[in-house]
Amino acid sequence: MGSNALEQLRAAVRDVPDFPKKGIVFKDITPILNDPALFRASIDLFLEHCRGKKIEKIVGIDARGFLFGSAVAYELGVGFVPIRKAGKLPCKTEVAKYSLEYGEAEMEMHTDAIAAGERIVLVDDLLATGGTSGAAAALIRKAGGQLLEAQFLIELEFLHGRKQLQSTPVISFLKY
Repeated sequence: MGSNALEQLRAAVRDVPDFPKKGIVFKDITPILNDPALFRASIDLFLEHCRGKKIEKIVGIDARGFLFGSAVAYELGVGFVPIRKAGKLPCKTEVAKYSLEYGEAEMEMHTDAIAAGERIVLVDDLLATGGTSGAAAALIRKAGGQLLEAQFLIELEFLHGRKQLQSTPVISFLKY
């Protein structure tokens, strides 16, 4: 992926001040999703970093991680595992609590979603404080999955979210 595509993606990200609460500057990716060429370019970024890793499943975090993760899983021909906010999955789940910049919550994953030893890549749109991705990584590891990498379209570096992922390699394409 050329630097021109990265520049176009960066230009399309819209800042929304004071959302979801005062003091937060929300990075809105809907302009990327609305543009077929930019959406394809964003998926291609994830795919470039997945190829050759013998991935067995992609895990996506509720909700925007579903958009990128399912497209990547489809293209790679591997399974997709959703990690959702508490109370959204219908079968037996494992729960992980987390904090984020505007509150606390819980994430869940079906207990049978990942088999021990499966090679996993975690995909989400944004790495901020690392609360949700750290909880997702904990759920993957608790299930016995081998978390190869965590990939994000956007990283807010000043929030140091990578620390929540401990020893997991982190890839992010647009850094702020």
